[in-house]
Amino acid sequence: MEVEGGCYCGAVRFRAEGEPLFKGQCHCRECQYFAGGSPNVVMGMKEESFAYTQGSPKLFRRRDLENPVTREFCPECGTHLLTRAPALPGAVLLKVGTFDDPGIFGAPQMAIFTIDKQSFHHVPDGVAVFERTPSLAG
Repeated sequence: MEVEGGCYCGAVRFRAEGEPLFKGQCHCRECQYFAGGSPNVVMGMKEESFAYTQGSPKLFRRRDLENPVTREFCPECGTHLLTRAPALPGAVLLKVGTFDDPGIFGAPQMAIFTIDKQSFHHVPDGVAVFERTPSLAG
């Protein structure tokens, strides 16, 4: 699979290749801020297969948390492009709305942090649901 995408204004572009590590929707309260109240829809890809092809993002990391995620944004229009999570080393969590063709996402395999899910959020039938995150042990 080849994924190309970028921000709303076109200043930052990216490309990723390979099979997705996972497809999900995150209902955590933090993602609700960035998604305007909805869950954040993401596709995990290997970091080594990802590259910015135009422009450079601005990074944001909360200073009040012990192990915060890094969120990457367009410095011009503010589009949230991806997240890097310490719990998922070697992966980038691409925001599906930034894909040139969001339809390649298909459907989520999992819904995480449903403990923070709002009554108006929808989880499709048959999707694995986790109150927080699935165990990474395997």
